[in-house]
Amino acid sequence: MSSELFGTDGLRGQVNKSPMQPETVVRLGLAAGQYFRNGQRRHSVLIGKDTRLSGYIFESALTSGLCAAGMDVYLVGPMPTPAISFLTKNMRCDLGVVISASHNPFQDNGIKFFDKDGFKLSDATEAKISDLVLSGDTVWELPSPDRVGRASRIEDSPGRYVVSLKNCLPKDLTLEGMKVVLDCAHGAAYRVAPLVFRELGAKVVKIGAEPDGININQECGSLHPERVQEKVLETGADLGIALDGDGDRVILVDERGTIADGDQIMALCAKDFMERDELPGRKLVATVMSNMALQVFMEEKGGELIRTPVGDRHVAERMRKERTILGGEQSGHLIFMDYSTTGDGILAALQVLKIMRLKELPFSEIASVLTPFPQAQVSVPVRSKPPLESAPELQEQLRKAEESLHPKGRVLLRYSGTELKARVMVEGENPDRVRSLADDLAQTVGRCLG
Repeated sequence: MSSELFGTDGLRGQVNKSPMQPETVVRLGLAAGQYFRNGQRRHSVLIGKDTRLSGYIFESALTSGLCAAGMDVYLVGPMPTPAISFLTKNMRCDLGVVISASHNPFQDNGIKFFDKDGFKLSDATEAKISDLVLSGDTVWELPSPDRVGRASRIEDSPGRYVVSLKNCLPKDLTLEGMKVVLDCAHGAAYRVAPLVFRELGAKVVKIGAEPDGININQECGSLHPERVQEKVLETGADLGIALDGDGDRVILVDERGTIADGDQIMALCAKDFMERDELPGRKLVATVMSNMALQVFMEEKGGELIRTPVGDRHVAERMRKERTILGGEQSGHLIFMDYSTTGDGILAALQVLKIMRLKELPFSEIASVLTPFPQAQVSVPVRSKPPLESAPELQEQLRKAEESLHPKGRVLLRYSGTELKARVMVEGENPDRVRSLADDLAQTVGRCLG
């Protein structure tokens, strides 16, 4: 087992292999319960999950550990990750837990935590919980038999979340007359997402909303927006919305079938905020993966792009520090801090639809504010994750690639936070040159680290 349980977005791995094994997750429940229990009052934790078959395993294991540690457990079943963030705060719980591996295939699963305010846990807190789980010397401070926790199912949680999303739009604004194609990735949003758009008046063409436990993210959702593209063109929809397995990210498709990623969505929303003088400090927070074109766009508008490490948790932390309200990732994790403390794909789509309705413009027009620089990304399997500086051949090739692209291009090499892979990303003006450099670097990574 790894010396650390948590990656960039919680705990994740293949089911029934370390660390995603029932015995480890029971210990995780014990550790989280012990860490967050404070004094003699009753403590509560909310647990949600996506639609993976293995969700039953880890829901039971977590519940066992948390109840043994003296926490009352509220189970809400399949719900999007941002819904758990919202409900944790709304129901005044001490802790929220999501059982999901996000955009990964059904063979994987994961666990991530939210604090009482709906924010993901800090690195320091995760490290302390990890130490309790992994240490062979941990002494569990278990309560007396009359103080163990109870588990119960909460039936009205979808309604609470749907109402919160509808309240993010002006009271007099509806989506009447608009048609959207909605791909729920056979995931956690399959029930609530169609309700939100329908109750706001939109006609919804629903796909990817028939989960069977193993089809989550399978050739659908935000990783495969081509399904939405086809349906948008077939039905003449105004917008295509592709969510991922846990509903915290979104990729959009315009009425012509053109895909817009998180950078383009952030650009059009930032522009709208700045036009209304509602973007504090004219600051937008994104990660190191966001396209250079977004940085240029913000500078041209008199704003600033602030970059963070990969992960919407890092984006949220920096947004709080900068006291700004908009941030996200190219992958489609978008945070609107006035309404949510974490990425929310449904919320992001609603904000775009609001702009379309208020400006009376098609999505293709409002999304045209940003034309991304050519970019190539390659994932390379690695044996382990030694410091990248420890591979001289790789460092020399990186240096040469960066020199050849300067000043209108860049190279980024990093390890995945959730998989045993290295990520190569190259940007520049010439798409053929960008792809060639990315492929060459990927080969070198494979030779040095694979």
